[in-house]
Parts: sequence; structure tokens; C-alpha cells
Amino acid sequence: MSEKHIDEFSGVETTGHEWDGIRELNNPMPRWWVWTFYATIVWALGYAIAYPAIPMMTDATKGMLGFSSRAELRQNLDQAKASQTALHDLIAAKPVAEIDSDSALREFAIAGGASAFKVNCAPCHGSGASGGPGFPNLNDDDWLWGGDLDAIQATIAHGIRFDGDTDTHASEMPPFADVLDPLQTRQVAAYVWGLTNTPSDPGLAEAGKQVFLDNCAACHGDDAKGKADMGAPDLADAIWLKARGEDAIIRQVAAPKHGVMPAWAGRLGDTTVKELTIFVHSLGGGT
Repeated sequence: MSEKHIDEFSGVETTGHEWDGIRELNNPMPRWWVWTFYATIVWALGYAIAYPAIPMMTDATKGMLGFSSRAELRQNLDQAKASQTALHDLIAAKPVAEIDSDSALREFAIAGGASAFKVNCAPCHGSGASGGPGFPNLNDDDWLWGGDLDAIQATIAHGIRFDGDTDTHASEMPPFADVLDPLQTRQVAAYVWGLTNTPSDPGLAEAGKQVFLDNCAACHGDDAKGKADMGAPDLADAIWLKARGEDAIIRQVAAPKHGVMPAWAGRLGDTTVKELTIFVHSLGGGT
């Protein structure tokens, strides 16, 4: 047997391997590390036996414990649904005012309403409910049909000018092109614009006040602040649904545009409508 070589600098035995005059020291791993490594092997074998681990052609070994991550997920989902069912039942049984006054129910309803809003309402009102031309901003204080809980619920449930619901909000501004002459239309447009802005011609605006009182006040009120029971907008709050400016007002007076909102009660059900009501009211614009 050849004599073992000892490295002269470290005093450690070498393995006998040598590359370009460099010898490999025979430094064995610490025993604690080796035993830990063996323990991981034993653990891996035990895990493979106890749990699904070894892939087969079309499936995998089931494991002696019968564990299934899919079954565990299904069980967790069932538990979550069961807890939600109780809250959904409470929402279905209570009026929106009681739901809003119950902090736990209100929080749950807002979460559910926010989810339903993103799927059903955001395409028109925007993901942040800020609306756009022709689509109301639900974050402000301007509510065509009222902004309290009951009014919002009725609007969501039955829609606006929706032919498929007999309880829908129905009011239309008549076209005034055949009622007012072009000068009167310009006058009333200047007056309405002048309620919150500087009209192009103060003289037109002054004359337009009487035109407004004779033709528009019945719906919008003598003070032009609108009437929620008729869906007539407030014209004195600087919030414009269709467009801004005197030219836009002239077009609306002559040939009004009327939006349509679908009735959601039949599509979503009463519980989801209540959740949407609580959510929309929570945005801050409701009264």
C-alpha cells in the first residue's frame, strides 16, 4: 500500500488526486452535516410515501395519508361560502337602511357591491365611478333621482327609461325646437350657462330668464335646482351630464339626448342590488 500523502502546509491528508501539481485535500464534511443530510433523505422518502409525490403516466401516487390539496381547497371554499351564505341571508332579509347601520353587514355589502360594480356598472360609470359624458359621476352630490339609500336602490333595481321594467324611472325632456324660436333658444342657453359661468352675452342671458320661467321651470324649478322626483337635473351646480357650454345647451334644448340605464333587479337579484346600493351610497355622494 502506498504511503498517504500529507500536505506540508495544512497537515491534512490528501485524496491522491492531483491536477497540474495541485493536490486535493481530504477534508471530510462535519459529522453533524452528514447526519443532517441522511435525515433529509429519510424525510424525503417518508414524505413521498405519506403524501402524493411520485408522478406516474396519467396520475401520481396518492400517499398513505390520503391528502389532497384540491380537496383542502374545496373544503376551504365550502367553509367560506357557508359563512357568506349567512351574511347574504341577512342582507336579503333586511332593508337597506338596517344593513347600512350594521357595521359588519355594511362592510360585507360594500365588498360584494364593489365586486358587482366592476363587472356590471364600470363599463358606463368607470372603474372609479367617476362617470363620463352622458354617464353620471356617482362620487359627487348631483343625483337626478335622489341620492338616499331607497332612491339609489330603486334606480339600480328598475333602471331609467328601461322598456323592460314597468317601474323604471321615466321622464323625458321634450324637444323645444318647435316651441322656441332660435333666438329664444340662444337666450335660455345663455341664461342657464350664466347660472354658474359668464354668458357670452349678458343681454341674452337676462332675456333668457323669462324664457326659462315660462318653459323650463315646471321641471327644473324656478331656481333651476332641479326636481329629483322628476329626474330633472340641477342646472345651477356647475355639473354637466351631457356637455358643457352654451352651444351644447342649445343642442340639448332643441333636441334632447336621453340616456337609458338597464334594470338590474332581474339580472342580479335583490341581494346584489342591495349590495350595490350600499356600495354606491358609500362613495360619498349619497345623502
